Amino acid sequence: MKFVIQKDRLVQSVQDVMKAVSSRTTIPILTGIKIVADHRGVSLTGSDSDISIESFIPTVEEDDQIATIQESGAVVLQAKFFSEIVKKLPLDTVEIEVTNKSNYQTVIRSGQAEFNLNGLDPDEYPHLPQIEDGKVFQLPADLMKTIIRQTVFAVSTSETRPILTGVNWKVEGNELICVATDSHRLALRKAAVETEFEEAYSVVIPGKSLSELSKILDDSSDPVEIVFMENQVLFKMKHILFFSRLLEGNYPDTSRLIPTESKTTIELNTKEFLQAIDRASLLAREGRNNVVKLSTVEQNEIEISSNSPEIGKVIELVKSQRIEGEELKISFSAKYMMDALKALEGTEIRIQFTGAMRPFVIRPIMDDSILQLILPVRTY
Repeated sequence: MKFVIQKDRLVQSVQDVMKAVSSRTTIPILTGIKIVADHRGVSLTGSDSDISIESFIPTVEEDDQIATIQESGAVVLQAKFFSEIVKKLPLDTVEIEVTNKSNYQTVIRSGQAEFNLNGLDPDEYPHLPQIEDGKVFQLPADLMKTIIRQTVFAVSTSETRPILTGVNWKVEGNELICVATDSHRLALRKAAVETEFEEAYSVVIPGKSLSELSKILDDSSDPVEIVFMENQVLFKMKHILFFSRLLEGNYPDTSRLIPTESKTTIELNTKEFLQAIDRASLLAREGRNNVVKLSTVEQNEIEISSNSPEIGKVIELVKSQRIEGEELKISFSAKYMMDALKALEGTEIRIQFTGAMRPFVIRPIMDDSILQLILPVRTY
């Protein structure tokens, strides 16, 4: 194998596939990046057996010569060293050559710098999942990035119920519904999609996979093809394939958790409310689990307060655009509330309460595609 390639394209591809490489793996070869060169271009693959990422660099793109392949071949190089080396090479082009085919000795040259790395046999590298016929639909990259941001923070970090460490992606008709919950809070986001599916289809994608995918997605409206397979999901971008295993098991029916009526409704400015919760949480952190209280008071105002006996207390009045229904006193986690408010895209929000010990729902006033649900905390 021997080829010359533009350094910046190589560095970008290495950074993308590194997101799937784990230093803590029981399969030693997975600490490496597989490099394959043929007449079409150069492909790099990284995997930790849960996530696999393949990035392809074509020889020519838009009349620009990106790579020149002198000899086809493949090798696996230690990801940690290879990624550091290519970043620090002196010139804009890099030459990579396997000089000894029996032990995969590899030379990396750029300008006056020359590195010799011990490679590994590419045939021992696990194969990527086969793309069978799956359920296929598309989403723009920027929308997918937004959906992930608005849901993935609510997955569970505890392995006691592994299914809750993922986000449930369900396609019904022409609607994608994404739900994440850790059983104390819930994030839901809907989006319109065009599909050929006859029946509803549901998968659970690990939160970790979606977080890594989000780092690769750009803020363009380029379509990303999503393929649901038996136990894998594939996200296809222009030059990147991103595979993730799916979580096994049935996701709980969360629709029952979302209240349909409310006893108290409050409408607020998102930013003002978020900042008030942030200030109240300054004294709540030390106390019981970061809890703040919300009470309705007279004349369209709510009171946000927090009390830590050993530190002190804070009280702040926040103006509300509208308060409707019964008086209310409720306590909740400041962190959960701040996470939820940061995920909502709207300057005005509506919070609907059904009592001091019942879950409450937060929505942007002008947008029905997203909601956040939080379970209150008992403080007495």
